Amino acid sequence: MGKYFGTDGFRGTANENLTAEHAYKVGRFLGWYYGEIRRKNGDDSAPRIIIGKDTRRSSYMFEYSLVGGLTASGADAYLLHVTTTPSVAYIARVDGFDCGIMISASHNPYYDNGLKLINGQGEKMEDDVINLIEDYLDGKSGEVPYAKNEKIGRSVDYISGRNRYIGYLISLGMYSFRGMKIGLDCANGSSWNIAKAVFDALGAKTYVINASPDGTNINDNAGSTHIEVLQKFVTENNLDAGFAYDGDADRCLCVDEKGNIITGDHILYIYGRYMKERGKLVNNTVVATVMSNFGLFKAFDEIGIDYAKTAVGDKYVYEYMKENNCCLGGEQSGHIIFSKYASTGDGILTSLKIMQAVMSSGKKLSELAEPFKVYPQVLENVRVKDKSVAMSDSDVLKAVEKASESLGDSGRILVRESGTEPLVRVMAEADDVETCQKYVNDIITVLKEKNHII
Repeated sequence: MGKYFGTDGFRGTANENLTAEHAYKVGRFLGWYYGEIRRKNGDDSAPRIIIGKDTRRSSYMFEYSLVGGLTASGADAYLLHVTTTPSVAYIARVDGFDCGIMISASHNPYYDNGLKLINGQGEKMEDDVINLIEDYLDGKSGEVPYAKNEKIGRSVDYISGRNRYIGYLISLGMYSFRGMKIGLDCANGSSWNIAKAVFDALGAKTYVINASPDGTNINDNAGSTHIEVLQKFVTENNLDAGFAYDGDADRCLCVDEKGNIITGDHILYIYGRYMKERGKLVNNTVVATVMSNFGLFKAFDEIGIDYAKTAVGDKYVYEYMKENNCCLGGEQSGHIIFSKYASTGDGILTSLKIMQAVMSSGKKLSELAEPFKVYPQVLENVRVKDKSVAMSDSDVLKAVEKASESLGDSGRILVRESGTEPLVRVMAEADDVETCQKYVNDIITVLKEKNHII
């Protein structure tokens, strides 16, 4: 991770540590950079860069700042307007854009925002390009020239791209959802004007909550970070299933007909098994992260599915999948990647794939999830002064090692820094919640004693 960009883009509080000037400069550099690449390839036409945004109030400010920077450097900026991160990745890939930019802080509160950079293949931007942007932001690489006269770029309304993405999702529906009552929690975010259209087109009776964004209510007691809202909604309305998205809809958590939470690990199990039973699980491998529950790996062992564990972050999951030709991977938090259909996590696509498993099997969602037994887990996010300093503290490391030795084969302790926020995440899994909490508390106590906690 760099000074500005983490595992999921440049993220911060709007106009504090992520400002309109930052966005302008990112646009200036990318417009110039892709123009240089085109010129080196004998192409003097303007670079084409696609931009999407979520529903935060500051997203409009960052959109206009990016457009100003891009056009000043000679690039054409194509605007998808309010849309999802996976739609930006899809359009960047299929419509031949030089790169894409999504303005979103995902599941964070409305006052945060972020710039997610996507390359022309619809994948997260390469680290070497990110490093060049960081150098430019820090003034290490000098200024880039302004475009002049007819070379100045323009902005183009490209809402048709978003509509085409909706059509693509609908085309992936293998079954009619007629007769199914489905709940959707759109988190007052990017999915608010997309998800219902897809489920309606596939025949579901669709019930939607948190689809009235006002610029400040994104993720506010809504969406995948507040799944309890959807749990109550599903049971009160006797729905067959519910799907909750985060602010930019690149992840999804589910609720079964009984109101039980279906996590990203459950999704990997349900769809991994679905694919294996049909001979479509490439390399017989599902890619998870170190944060996936013990129970997932035990469940995979029982049905003969191999698995890989990566560092936390859908970036690392996708990189492993690409390098090892895997077709299914994801995170417990609901970032699920179906590499045959998308190059990034896609919450709406995930919900369609779960519905595909339900409709094909003729079983209820609770029945599909039932064989996966979840180990008790306690996870606490601790806000710290400096993530790197806290994680390298010898006393903290000793406490983690001691907890790990005590748990042995009956559980595990995992302490890691967040890739997007000033947090250290402390997680324990064991036979019971009390044991988990004890070891989590032990680590947090050391963090407090060493004065790392804010």
